[in-house]
Amino acid sequence: MSNIDFDVRPVTGRIGAEITGVDIAGGLDDDTVGRIRTALLEHRVVFFRDQALDSDGLVAFGERFGPVTNGHPTIPGPEYNPLVQEIQYPPGGARANNWHSDVSFVEHPPLGSVLRAIVVPPYGGDTVWANTVAGYADLTPEFRALADLLWAVHSNDFDYQVANAIAGVDRDSLEEFQSKFASTVFKTRHPVVQVHPETGERAFLLGAFAKAIEGLPSADSQRLLAIFQESITKPENTVRWRWSPGDVAFWDNRTTQHYGVADFGDLPRRHERITISGGVPVSVEGRPSESLVGSDASFTRAA
Repeated sequence: MSNIDFDVRPVTGRIGAEITGVDIAGGLDDDTVGRIRTALLEHRVVFFRDQALDSDGLVAFGERFGPVTNGHPTIPGPEYNPLVQEIQYPPGGARANNWHSDVSFVEHPPLGSVLRAIVVPPYGGDTVWANTVAGYADLTPEFRALADLLWAVHSNDFDYQVANAIAGVDRDSLEEFQSKFASTVFKTRHPVVQVHPETGERAFLLGAFAKAIEGLPSADSQRLLAIFQESITKPENTVRWRWSPGDVAFWDNRTTQHYGVADFGDLPRRHERITISGGVPVSVEGRPSESLVGSDASFTRAA
């Protein structure tokens, strides 16, 4: 049994909880890890304030929940730790101001992600998460039945120049980032609705990397994607976190999307993120996702 007495306090009614009374930089016993995992599955994203983590501690925390991947499939990690992805502004770079699940364009999307705040602007720079289980459940039975049948192609061939048009990001910096981001192209066929391997819940697997629904004309595909995304990201299904240095967020990538709000101009903002290896998503009918272009073997470590 754990000798750590911590509290789990919901932040909203549908997603997000703050965990207090635990130092995740210290050695966590198995019972505490299990209780954190239970809170993660229930609340989709959990937050810890005032944590004294460094880069190695971030990786060590993630490893308690599964093997940690390389920082990113295409963007090289920092020399000090290739398992970490630096998320830093300025200099001008692409903001993640789009709704997405992390690295959904590979065959084995991450189980979850852990993000720690190092430098935060005095205003702006929040992150918002959305509950993809609630987004699915909120649809009418007819739309859910349709979604259960559909498959979508996800790719990292993503136009960051369009996505960052409102953020005032330097065009040359964006072109350089996009060149690295798509230096190896990945395309994967995923079910629009996946079955969570631990809870059995049905959740949308969509977001900015979902390019098209298979078998539909482009216009119909985009209309359906818009309908599904609107259900996922309606305010009742979201939680918004105002960062302070030392904050840590841990989210279930299988039941969430997130959006980094690009409202801090050229002010400095620095985070580090790690991702935890996941399995191959499975449809309602039990069919697994399929890689179409690119192998994620160099990114994913065996879960």
